[in-house]
This record gives sequence, structure tokens and C-alpha cells, in this order.
Amino acid sequence: MNLLTAEHLEKSYTAERILLEDTAFSLQESEKVGVIGVNGMGKSTLLKIIAGMEEPDAGSVIMGNHVKTAYLEQTPQLEDTDTILKAALKGLEGQDMVLESEARSMLSQLGFSKVDQPVKFLSGGQKKRIALVNVLLQPVEILILDEPTNHLDSEMSAWLEEYLTRFRGALVMVTHDRYFLDRVADRIVEVEYGKIYSYPGNYADYVALKMQRQSMEQASERKRKSILKKELAWLARGARARSTKQKAHIQRIEDMLAAEGPVEEKKVELSSLSSRMGKKTIEVKELSKSYGDQKLIQDFTYIFLREDRIGIIGPNGCGKSTLLKIILGQIVPEAGSVEVGETVRIGYFSQDNSHMEEEMKAIEYVREAAEYVDTGEGKISASMLMERFLFDGTMQWTPIGKLSGGERRRLYLLRILMDAPNVLILDEPTNDLDIRTLTILEDYLDSFAGIVIAVSHDRYFLDRMAERIFAFEQEGRLQQYEGNYSDYLQARKERGFEESGIFSGDKKTENRKSKTAGGGKEAASGKEGSGGKKEKLRLNEKRLKFTYKEQREYDTIEEEMAKLEETSDMLEQKIMENATNSLKLSELMEEKAKIETELEQTMERWVYLNELAEKIEAQNG
Repeated sequence: MNLLTAEHLEKSYTAERILLEDTAFSLQESEKVGVIGVNGMGKSTLLKIIAGMEEPDAGSVIMGNHVKTAYLEQTPQLEDTDTILKAALKGLEGQDMVLESEARSMLSQLGFSKVDQPVKFLSGGQKKRIALVNVLLQPVEILILDEPTNHLDSEMSAWLEEYLTRFRGALVMVTHDRYFLDRVADRIVEVEYGKIYSYPGNYADYVALKMQRQSMEQASERKRKSILKKELAWLARGARARSTKQKAHIQRIEDMLAAEGPVEEKKVELSSLSSRMGKKTIEVKELSKSYGDQKLIQDFTYIFLREDRIGIIGPNGCGKSTLLKIILGQIVPEAGSVEVGETVRIGYFSQDNSHMEEEMKAIEYVREAAEYVDTGEGKISASMLMERFLFDGTMQWTPIGKLSGGERRRLYLLRILMDAPNVLILDEPTNDLDIRTLTILEDYLDSFAGIVIAVSHDRYFLDRMAERIFAFEQEGRLQQYEGNYSDYLQARKERGFEESGIFSGDKKTENRKSKTAGGGKEAASGKEGSGGKKEKLRLNEKRLKFTYKEQREYDTIEEEMAKLEETSDMLEQKIMENATNSLKLSELMEEKAKIETELEQTMERWVYLNELAEKIEAQNG
């Protein structure tokens, strides 16, 4: 059942800043849709339009009868005088003890133990989590969530994943958490250059399908240019539009000339910018820090190696950002010391970029760091570097105050990299950065000739970047794990098994294993008893042959494969023709996926039948 249909959507803020251009979006019952795209392309605007919070310049949004929505905005505003619990229950009619109990449970899952405190003194991230609870409690058919995973630690994200997977209604969410998209979404929608592209499946499916779509578009464009070249040669020979047929021919050529080719995807590109580092890096000795009765860091010692890739993890409020600020010299520890080498040049990407002057032009902000920078491939200007970071000529002269939250984060990151640091300290770098920028940042860090220290809840980012994990565990103790985030999870799991006695310390388990293994080995060794050899002889004597059904299959299967391949090619063409029609595209891609599965199964069957035919032929000599 179709819950929502948006057609011919148009939205722009200036002539140069067109976010949506004659595009469409639809939502089916129980669908889980992840919305992605480069920051500033219009993701949040799309959510506001379908939530009824903003009107499109043109087009319509049609909602099913009695369909209700709940919307989590990117930066929610709460009443300062409300308590945490009251804010979580705000606007919910007919509140009762059951609803209050559910609210308390959700708040506990998201890190709130004292729900009677006023929200006035809470951080932006804490307010976002309270607003998330308020939205999840609402009895609606459609949840619309803008960046719900921002400010959630790994355990909170896992809880939200499970909750949304079980949610029976439809979901539309903007998130840059790629693991979250993989586990929750069953359709990915990309907002790109004014258009909305729809891909069935999760994030991994999207990556494959987008590459396929771009390949088809490029192939079609090559074909268009090839035909156009021939047609222009025909015109050059002096063709005259004397007949109706010739006029139509010339009109087709003019239409081909006017047609726009596929928009090439701009990429965020940045060569490694870093300064030379001497022998001494950063040495942390016996650090300790507490706030009141809470011990954040206890007796932490570590010497950072020249190309360390460190991920720091732990629940919200455990002391991760405090540790970074101690290393930076912004907070003084109660005990211990931090020694920084003379050649160390730190670039600090903090969670807060509110210090950016809103009236300043974007290019002026970058030029404050440097007018030119050495990339290792030669000097490059600030303007050219901004182009590589998706800030075109117009955007470079845009005041910072008019940039989206994600665009400001990208600009802030570029400014830090322009300083050519040899140590990068990143505090939640993935918050508000779009997936494309994250991917290029990860590639950049691969080649970065220096130390990277990152606090992050983004599991994908930590898997991609980290080579060593420090986890805040018992009362400020940092436990060191080798490898990335997945390696950390595996190590934790193994530690848990060892503590519960499932490995070698458990004699009963060992005995059970040995008995099972012994039985298996005895069976495998062929000790069947006196009847076993006779049975083997009977099997060997049995002659191979096709059944009637197999013979029919063998005779027709190649023709069947050819038809399936032809259908697949036809669907590819239709997908290309309907690239901006999200509903039709979704149907076509689903149909093509079924055909591809059928073709794969048919090919496997073909291999089996051919192998059987070869054995029969060899047997018959």
C-alpha cells in the first residue's frame, strides 16, 4: 500500500542553489528508506517537505488517509524549563503510567539515569537523544528521522537498529552511518543534483547498483556521441531540409545536440598534506582525571608511534573528549604528564564548529590558514583546493552562515587539513559529514604521513581507519586492543567465552567435543561394518543416465539462458530510461534482480547437467 507520493517537486533557495528539480518520491507501507547524498544537496529539505514542515516551490505531496507522521529534525529545540522526562513525553496525548514507563526505559537505553533534571544545561547531543525518544513514542505510520545516529554510542546505535527493524510502520531517515544503513534500510534514495534516485536493498546493494547505473549512463552517452558524430558528418556534406523526412532527421540531430549527458559525479580529492615529524612524538605518562566522584581516566600511559592509527571508544560521558583535550593541553590532568615533540604539528577537528564567523566568506576562512599549500605534487591555491572539496566558484564566496550544517563541517575539516598537520586529532569526525566526504577522508588518512587519533562511534569508520583501539572500560581504565573495531568486538567476545569457561578450561566441554569428534572420525573413516562394502559395490555398479526430466532440461536450457540474458538486457535499458522515476525504477530493479537470480540458478543447473552429460559419455565409452 502506498502511504505517500510526492510528484514534480521543485525547491531552490537561489538561482544557483537548486535542491530539487521536477523530481518525485514515494513511500510504501513498512518500507525502511535511507536517504543519502552530498551535504547541501537537499536531503534535509526533502524530509521537511514530506513531513509537512516546509512547502515545495512546485509539485505536490499526497498522503494516504489517516496516515500520521513523526519528524525528528536535525537540531531539535526543547523547552529549557522542561525536565528530561517531560520533554520526552511532550505533546503525547493521554499519557499514562505505561507510556511513562516506556519513556523511562528508552531514556535509560540512551544514557539518561536521572530523568527529573532540567534540559537547560544539556548538550546538543543529549537534547537530540531526548527528541528521538519523543518521536519514537508517537503512534504513527511514518517515522521521518534526520540524522538519528548522531551522538549515539555503539550500544545506543545497536539498540536503535533493533528498534527500527522491529517497527511495523514506514521509515524515512537521513544517516551517514553505513553499517546502520546496511542493517536497517531496504531501499536507498540518493538526492543528487536536483534529482532523486532510488535503489532497492541496503547500502551494500546501493553501491553495486549505482555503479551499474553509472556504467549504463556512460555507455548510453558514448553511443549518443558516436551516432551524433555520424549525423554531424551527414550535415557537413551539405544536407538540405527539402523533404519532411530530412527536416525530421535534422530535428533529431538538433535534439541530440541539446540533450544533456549524465552529470559526472564530483569527487572530494585531497592529496596528503603534512609536515615532517622528528623522533619525539607525543608521550603520555600515568594520566589521571576525575570530575567529582566520577573517575574518567586512571593511570593511562602510552607513547604514540609515528604512523599510529588509534581509535578511542566508549559510552557517552566516559571521558573520551576529555582525554583528547588533555593531550591538546586544553585540560590539566590531576596526575601524570603529556610531552609533545618540538616538530609535532597538531590539527584538531572538534565536535563544535560554532567558532566559525557566519559573516565570513567560505574562501576567506580557508585562506586564513594558507593562500597556497604544498600537496607533494606541487603548490595548489586555496580556491583550487576548495573545488576539490566540492566548493565550486559560487559556494566559495557564500557566507558561512548560509552553508548547511554538513557543508560547514566539510569546510572546517578542509581548513584544518590546510594547516598541514602531522598529527590529526579527530573528535567524532563522522558527525554531519556525508558518505562521499567520509570515503575520501578515509582514503586521505590511508596516505597521511603522521599520527591519527580519533574518537568515534562510527563502526564503519573505525573498521576502515583504526589499527589499534583504546576502549574505556572499568572506571576510567583504558584497555588496549590490536586491530580495528571488528577485531575489538571479536577480542571482547573471546574474552567473554574464556571467562565463562567455554574454552579449554571447561573439562566437560572438552569431553563433549572429543566424543563428537571421535564419532565423526569413525564414521568418516569408512568403518560401516560388514554391510558397508557390499553397499559401496552396489553403488559403483549403478550406471549413470539422464532422467526423462533432465534430458528435457538438457535439450532446452541453453535457449532458456539466452532468453533470460535478453530479458536482463531489456530491463537494463528500461532502468536507464527511468533513472529519475523512483517508483518505476524500484519496480524495474526488483524485476531485474529476480531475473539475475533466475539466470544464476539456471547457469548452475546448466553446469550440473553438462558435467553429468560428460560422465555419461565417458561411462558409455
